Amino acid sequence: MVKEIKQSFRLMMDGAVAKSMRDKGLAYKLNWGATLPRLREKADTYGKNYDLAIALWKEDVRECKILATMIMPADKVLPEVIDIWMEQITSQEIAEQAVFNLFQYLPYAPEKAYTWMASDQPLYQYCGFHILARLFMDKREPNERGINEFLDQALVALQSPNMGVRKAAMAAVRRFSELGLVYERLAKSALKQINLDFL
Repeated sequence: MVKEIKQSFRLMMDGAVAKSMRDKGLAYKLNWGATLPRLREKADTYGKNYDLAIALWKEDVRECKILATMIMPADKVLPEVIDIWMEQITSQEIAEQAVFNLFQYLPYAPEKAYTWMASDQPLYQYCGFHILARLFMDKREPNERGINEFLDQALVALQSPNMGVRKAAMAAVRRFSELGLVYERLAKSALKQINLDFL
């Protein structure tokens, strides 16, 4: 089935999209430049499918990786598998798609987010903050320890030399402040420590 799927990507090929990604430094072994709505339609035809997701992820093809994140059932995938996937993510695009399509829905999403946000690897931090931004958008409030840990890590990330990490951290801080007045005050007071204001 993987072979058929890979062949079907040829029909979705968009050379302009693929070229634009190459120009931005997004290097995949194979990239057909298929758009996300086309991949979403494809994912809908397969539904959630653990084995197919695992098989697709093993392919070093942009579309296979994104499709894998779309069809992997969040309630069936073990943390160890997610750790392996995370190790194999090499671009911000795949990181973003993994968070959006899969990571934010994992039953253990908060644990992964807090672990990754404290990593010294930019893509891990990027995913960690993006997961938290999504959870905060979903009105999931952290406990006191979580609040302190989040704000401490966010302050470090906001001073990172990596622009993607800084943006992800700021997005998470904004979503955190939208949880309510207390959260907004905590966020503002934390940002003052590094002379930042987000309003």
